[in-house]
Parts: sequence; structure tokens; C-alpha cells
Amino acid sequence: MEHCDHNAQHSIPDFKSAAVQKRLGPSALRIFRKMIEIWTITNEDALLLLGSQDEQILRCNPENVQLDRDTLMGISYLTGIFKALNTLHSQRLADQWISLPSANVIFGGQSPLHFMIDGGLPAMQIVRRLLDARCAGN
Repeated sequence: MEHCDHNAQHSIPDFKSAAVQKRLGPSALRIFRKMIEIWTITNEDALLLLGSQDEQILRCNPENVQLDRDTLMGISYLTGIFKALNTLHSQRLADQWISLPSANVIFGGQSPLHFMIDGGLPAMQIVRRLLDARCAGN
């Protein structure tokens, strides 16, 4: 079993910076769109996950978008979740896991997706930490 690289040293981008938002926004949006496609998340749930009501974010040219700090942070958490799931599980389970009801007490019987929709960035951070801990063998 492959382990996540939880000891890697990474510099944290300053998501408040307009220059960073402009530089990272297009690629972050492309990554997000690919993840929701793989996870078969509806557009409605995708927008709720991002905390957005702007449907254009799912259709517009990514080069024309400057995502705000919270959206970039959310996509960052989701990217880490995606990577961890694909490290921990078969592709089929990794692609379905986010939408499956969970017996884990953290999720209160709901799917990780709805847990994150309801809880926003703090819930995304919890899911990310849970999966990172599993990758580390904890």
C-alpha cells in the first residue's frame, strides 16, 4: 500500500494575494471541474461545496476567473482529499467514496460530500485530516 507524503515540506500560497488568486485560479478551477466529473457530483452540489451561487463558475473559461481565497482553499482541501482517496482505495471506491453514506461517527451517518457541504471549509479540513491520518497508518 502506498502512503501519502505527509512529511513533505510545502510553502503555503498566500490565497489572499490577488496575484496568487489570478495565477492559481484557472488551474484550480480546471482541477475542481475534473474532480466533480470523476466524483459524479451534480452541478448544484458542486456549487454548494464551493459555497457559491454563481453557476458561471462551472461553465466559463477558467482563464477568465479569479477565485477568492476561500474558494482556492476549498479546492486545495478537495485536491488533497482526492489524492488521499486514490492512494487509499481502488479507483472505483476512490471515485465513489465521497458520495457514500459513512458509518464514521465524524459524518453523523451522512456522506462525506454532504458533511462538507453542510460544514464548509472546516469540514473539508476535517475530511482532509482524517484521510491524511489514514494514509499515515493512524
